[in-house]
Amino acid sequence: MNINQTETVRWCENVIIADAEYIDKVAFDLTVNFERMLGRRIPQADLAKWIDCIALDGGMREGEHETQVIFVRRKGCERLQNFTPSHFDDEINGKAFKDRLGEFSLGSHHAEDMADKNDFFLDVVRAICSEKEIRRIMIIPDAESIYDGVRQALKDVDEEKRITLFAMQPMPGGNFRQEILGYSLMAALGIRGEELDERGR
Repeated sequence: MNINQTETVRWCENVIIADAEYIDKVAFDLTVNFERMLGRRIPQADLAKWIDCIALDGGMREGEHETQVIFVRRKGCERLQNFTPSHFDDEINGKAFKDRLGEFSLGSHHAEDMADKNDFFLDVVRAICSEKEIRRIMIIPDAESIYDGVRQALKDVDEEKRITLFAMQPMPGGNFRQEILGYSLMAALGIRGEELDERGR
């Protein structure tokens, strides 16, 4: 899909936009750290569980909702290394799952050869935010490198839209909610709070 030609797309009320390589990197870092801390192997992150956690942190509740999940990636990035399912063309693009939060439709879009992925990510965010029927948007950018760009892209967005931005630490404010990305990834990796409590004793 050319993200600028959105008139042919039927958008859902809820959209999740994630930088695929960034979430993969954070999942890897958490895996390495917690394997050392907990003294056990950490399995690959459950992609559907992670998406559910993002949706809940973004304010969704049980019901027959429809949500589109868009992974933005570099051209040549074919799979997530630390999630299951992982392969974009074979296991993610065009797939969907349904659970207590409704139906989630998955897809990915990559930056073209000459385009910078961060610029493309911002284009996707602006295009999604301009769609009137989309009411809830959850954004997972590489906050370390493009947070200011995302904040600028969101500054004039319709106030009726509920926007939640996910980062690994609190960031300078904007006209959106913020949540900590690490909590959803820890849940998807099977890291339980009680394990951490036991280690802290």
